[in-house]
Amino acid sequence: MSALELWGGHECTVNRVGDRFFDQTVRSGHQTRLSDLELFADLGLKALRYPVLWERTSPERPDDFDWRWTDERLPAIMRLGVRPIAGLVHHGSGPKYTSLVDESFAPGLAVHARAVAERYPWIEDWTPVNEPLTTARFSCLYGLWYPHAYDEGACWRALLNEIDATRLAMAEVRKVNPNSRLIQTEDLGYVHARPGLEAQAEFENHRRWLTWDLLCGTVTPDHPLWERLCRFGLEDRLRAIADDPCPPDVIGVNHYLTSERLLDTRLEAYPPALHGGNGVQAYADLEAVRALADGPLGLEALLAETWDRYGRTIAVTESHLGCTREEQVRWVAEAWSSAERLRAEGVDLCAVTAWALLGSHDWNTLLTAERGFYEPGVFDVRSGTPRPTALAGLLKTLARGEAPKTLALSSPGWWRRDIRFVYEPVSEILTPAVLRRPVAPQTLAARPILITGATGTLGQAFARACDLRGLPYVLTDRRTLALDRPISVERALDELEPSAVINTAGWVRVDEAEEAEEACMAANAVGPENLARACERRGVPFVTFSSDLVFDGEAGRPYVEGDPTSPLNVYGRSKAEAEARVLATGADALIARTAAFFSPHDVHNFAVHTLATLSQNRVFRAANDCFVSPTYVPDLVDATLDLLIDGETGVWHLANRGRFSWAEFARTLAEAADLDPSLVEGATGADLGWAAPRPADVALSSERGQLLPAVESGVERFVHGWRKQAGGGRTRTICAAE
Repeated sequence: MSALELWGGHECTVNRVGDRFFDQTVRSGHQTRLSDLELFADLGLKALRYPVLWERTSPERPDDFDWRWTDERLPAIMRLGVRPIAGLVHHGSGPKYTSLVDESFAPGLAVHARAVAERYPWIEDWTPVNEPLTTARFSCLYGLWYPHAYDEGACWRALLNEIDATRLAMAEVRKVNPNSRLIQTEDLGYVHARPGLEAQAEFENHRRWLTWDLLCGTVTPDHPLWERLCRFGLEDRLRAIADDPCPPDVIGVNHYLTSERLLDTRLEAYPPALHGGNGVQAYADLEAVRALADGPLGLEALLAETWDRYGRTIAVTESHLGCTREEQVRWVAEAWSSAERLRAEGVDLCAVTAWALLGSHDWNTLLTAERGFYEPGVFDVRSGTPRPTALAGLLKTLARGEAPKTLALSSPGWWRRDIRFVYEPVSEILTPAVLRRPVAPQTLAARPILITGATGTLGQAFARACDLRGLPYVLTDRRTLALDRPISVERALDELEPSAVINTAGWVRVDEAEEAEEACMAANAVGPENLARACERRGVPFVTFSSDLVFDGEAGRPYVEGDPTSPLNVYGRSKAEAEARVLATGADALIARTAAFFSPHDVHNFAVHTLATLSQNRVFRAANDCFVSPTYVPDLVDATLDLLIDGETGVWHLANRGRFSWAEFARTLAEAADLDPSLVEGATGADLGWAAPRPADVALSSERGQLLPAVESGVERFVHGWRKQAGGGRTRTICAAE
C-alpha cells in the first residue's frame, strides 16, 4: 500500500437561491488569483479537487463554453505536480436552463462532461456531482436551494437525476480517457435516537448510504429502501441503474461535526428551532455531539463501517472545522491519525483532503444569503491576500510524513471534552455498540502559555479562553513576575519555561497618566521591552497590547497598521514607545492595537456602566465628539490566540468592525438590552472633565485582515452575558462551531 496522500480543495460551491447564484470561488477571491495554486502545491498536495463547473462554463447555453478560466488553471495545476480532481457540479442544480428535477439535467451534464474530457483529456480523476444525496435533500426536501421543494418525491427524483448524471458523465469521460476514475463524495454521518424513534433512525441510517448504494447497483428489491422509493413511481429507474451501475473507484467520505444527529421526543428539553418531525412523530433533531453522553461515533468508526460495507478504496474528501485555530488543527490531525490507524488494520484508505483551503463564506446559514460570515481555512483571505494559518504548517508536516509538534495538540478537541454539552447528556440511545471504536485523539505534552496581569480584565479573559480552548497556561501576578525588574522576568521565564508569553499587564488609567508619566512609561513601555528581550533570548513568541490612542485622530478615515503614530496624551505616548521598543528587540513579537474594551465579566467598563445606569432609568452622559471602534473582549482574545498559534508577528489592529461615538455606542447598547436609548445624553469630552486630551476619531481598520466581527455582533453577545451576570447566572462561551 502506497503512502497516505494529502489532497486539498478550496470551497467551490455554486448554489442557486431563487434567481441568484452564489459562487464561493468568487467570494474567496480565488477567481482572480492564479497564484493561489502555488500556495496549494507548496503544502505537499498530491491531488486537488478543482471546479470545472457546468454553471460557470456554460451559464447561458449548453453549446456555449467559456474555457478561459480553466484553460489557465488546470494546466498550471499539472505543472505544479498535482493531480486535478475535476468537479462538474458542486451543490448546484446546473445552469439556469435546467434543475435537479428537470429531465434535461442528466443528459445535459453528460454533454458538459464530454466537452471537459475532450478539452482536458489528461484528467483522470472526476467527481461529476458532489454529495448528490445532501444536495437533493437541501434543494428538494428542505427547500433551501433551488428548486426549493419540500417534497420527498422530488428529493428522490433529484437524487436519481444526479446518479444518472454521474453514470452518463463517466461514460462520456471514459470514451475519451478509459483510465478515468470516479471519486464519489458524500456527507456521511449517523443518526442516533432515543427509544420510540427506532423506525425514523433506521430509515435515515439506510438513506445515508444511497449515493454509493445506487452507483454500486445494490438498490434492488432486497434493499431496505426499495419499496419506499418505488412508491414514488421510481421502480423502472431503479432497475435501470442497478442493471448498469457505475461503482466509484474511490468512496469519498465527507464528515463534519454536524453530520451525526440525535433524535429525541422530549421537545421540552430543546429550543423550538430544533423541533421537527416526520409527519407522524414530533421530535427534536440536534447535533449528537451536543448531548450524546457517549459522544458521536466519529470519523474513524464511520470509515471502518464504510470499508466493511463496500470493501472499496476510500478517501476522506473533506476535512474541515469552523472553530478556533487549535480546534481546526486538532480536527485535521485526528482525521489523519484515524486514517493511519485504519490503514494499519488493512483498510484501503488512500488520502485525507484538507478542505476549504481558502475558508468558506456563509455556510452557517447554509448558503441561503450573503451575510458576511467567514470561516478561515488553511489560508485566511480577509486581507485579500491568502495568509497561511497554523493549518498550513500542520499539512506540510503531515505531507512530509513527520509527526506534528504544536501547542494546539496539547488537548483533545472540544468534541472530546465535556464543554461540548449544551443540553443535558442523553444516555438512552439505540446506537449499536459494535459500531463504536476506542477514542484515540492525538495529544502532546506542551509547555504553558505565560500570561501576565492576573488581576486585570484582559489577563482573566485570556485565562478563561485558554481553559475553554484546552491550551495550557500560567497566569502570573507581580509577585511571580515583576515587569519592571529584568531579573524577575528572567527568573520567571527560566522557571516556567513557557511556550509563549502574553503580556496583559500595564497602566490603564488614561487621565491619571497625565500626572504620572514616569510610572505610566515604566509599566507600559519598559515592562514590555523587558519581556520582549527575555523572550528573544529564548526564542519564545511574545504578545503585547497597544492602543488606538497612539493616533491623533486627524486621518479622516479609520486607521490601519501602516499609519504613522502621533499620540496626543501620555498614555498614547507610552503605548507608541512600547511598540517601538518591542519591535527593536528583534523578538517574535505580535503587537495588538485595540480599543474601548467591553465585556460582561468586568464591572469596570463603559458598557457595564451604561446598562447599569439605564436599567435604573437614569440619564447616562457620553461623549458625542470622540469616535472609536469598540472591542468585545472575547473576540479580541480569540483572535489574538489564533494569531499566536499561526505564528504571526508585527502590529495588528484587533477591534470590532465599526465606528461609533461613545454616545452612539451607549444607545446601541441600550437598544440591544431593550432599555431607553433616549436616556443617553450626548456631551463633549470637555464637558465630561477628561484630563487627558483625546483624539477626535480613532476608529480602527486593518490592511492585514479584519479578524473581528461587527460591533453589533459583540453587543448582542455582551448583552446576553450581562443579563446572565446580573441575574446571578453563569455565562459560558462555546467554540465557534456552535
